[in-house]
Amino acid sequence: MKKNKKLKTRIWRHRDYYMMLLPAVMYVVIFCYTPMYGLQIAFKDFKMSLGFGGSRWVGLQHFENFFNGYNFWSLLRNTLLLSLYQLVAGFPIPIIVALIINELKGRYKRVVQTVLYAPHFISTVVMVGMITIMFSVSSGVVNAVLSELGFDKIYFMGAPQYFRHLYVWSGVWQSMGWSAIIYLAALSGIDPGLHEAASIDGATRIQRIIHINIPGILPTIMITLILQIGKLLSVGYEKVYLLQTDLNIEASEVISTYVYKRGIINTNYSFSTAVGLFNNIINVILLILANQISKKMTKSSLF
Repeated sequence: MKKNKKLKTRIWRHRDYYMMLLPAVMYVVIFCYTPMYGLQIAFKDFKMSLGFGGSRWVGLQHFENFFNGYNFWSLLRNTLLLSLYQLVAGFPIPIIVALIINELKGRYKRVVQTVLYAPHFISTVVMVGMITIMFSVSSGVVNAVLSELGFDKIYFMGAPQYFRHLYVWSGVWQSMGWSAIIYLAALSGIDPGLHEAASIDGATRIQRIIHINIPGILPTIMITLILQIGKLLSVGYEKVYLLQTDLNIEASEVISTYVYKRGIINTNYSFSTAVGLFNNIINVILLILANQISKKMTKSSLF
């Protein structure tokens, strides 16, 4: 009883802060947790006319149809390969960019930051349009250079072996500057006295980066890595779908585009919800595993 009274007293004392927090809590509840009520359609033969309550219960039928489908393993393989490629290529580059920017001074630092941040604000549609134009067989600058060098022109947009490279490296270019912001913030929190002491002891700039900067941002690196692993199967469908052609579909068809086609275009909402639920469950498992491994190895974790 005494504890409850103290809790109520603390809440009342800090009521202004709780009122400021209320809109964010309401947003999360309304837009994140309330829609989870609709997950039940993954276990039903959902009909719009019958609604959630009136649709027939089918249990795990949609999950079985997905697992037994002829394209299950190809979808899983394409999604994993694209995600792992994106993680391996895209994760370390923002760290390197942040370390380089941190060493720049004055006007050059501001110019480099502006140039690297700018691609983040290019929309997905515009980005895909740029890729299509640059790698076009008839008028693309890449094929023009290949032709001048004596090589045959390549239809990049229709070749499955080039799809992942186009997707990943265009994404790295677009996001590396913006993704570096979090590491720059972590670098700004490192005590300048450490660098001064290291300089007095004769440490070079490279040595200070290796022995001061990198260890200083290691917890941030590990947290970011955990979050990246936690969305390993969550390849966004927009860019993949826009880059997709009938010729490269064997490499470009991933779980998210499959869900979009089955759920939105073919209006098979129950099946697409079941596939999306499976995708999210795997991501949660990967997140927990990555978090536990990081906690044991580096003492840094989300929870």
